[in-house]
Amino acid sequence: MTVTLDRPEVRNAQTPATWRALTAVGAAIPTSTRVVVLRATGTVFSAGIDLRAFTPEGVDGERILADMAAVDDAAAAELIAGYQSALAWWHDRDEVVTVAAVQGAAVGAGFQLALACDLRVCTTAARFAMRETSLGLVPDLTGTHPLVGTVGYSRALEICATGRWVAAAEALHLGLATSVVEPEQLDGAVADLVAALLAAPADAVRATKGLLRGALVNDVPGQRRLERETQVPLIRGMLGPR
Repeated sequence: MTVTLDRPEVRNAQTPATWRALTAVGAAIPTSTRVVVLRATGTVFSAGIDLRAFTPEGVDGERILADMAAVDDAAAAELIAGYQSALAWWHDRDEVVTVAAVQGAAVGAGFQLALACDLRVCTTAARFAMRETSLGLVPDLTGTHPLVGTVGYSRALEICATGRWVAAAEALHLGLATSVVEPEQLDGAVADLVAALLAAPADAVRATKGLLRGALVNDVPGQRRLERETQVPLIRGMLGPR
């Protein structure tokens, strides 16, 4: 299954409508789907939030700041929770492996959307920046957990606080990019990765994703217990009916 950001005229900038659409995609994925690829049209993966949404006029009638100003703090936080749901499922659902095909810039919300995916195949032209802090805000679209988990606290703080660009080569070194290829090789590299993911037994891939996600939060004894509990039903399945 492929999901495509298709607003190249605004560099695939995101709006609340984008997030509602992504949430709906997550809710409608067929149960047989094993891999979801996220692509973008044009030369930019995503320029982040469409900043017009922060103006009094808004974009397409939607005004993020005005909506938050009209409610109390708890309700404003719930609005953000709704936005987060558009990105959270890419990482949280064990039954699918998600792959971002990143060409060009991934900024702010675009960076966080790429981080939400399990794997990131990038071109040599890909680059990342977390610009929220530079705007007086913080990254709030689920990106802080995978960023710290991937590059560590100190590097994550430096990337976010400075808002600097992380080029493809550094992204590969830091683990932000799973692989980096020339732009003309992106489609083939993604196809090869998807084929490799589909070649393994579905139950094992699903269980492995859940197991590795558990390692992000479990202590050592808890993770060892999860390994045992995950393995037993797979072995039972190999043995067949008793």
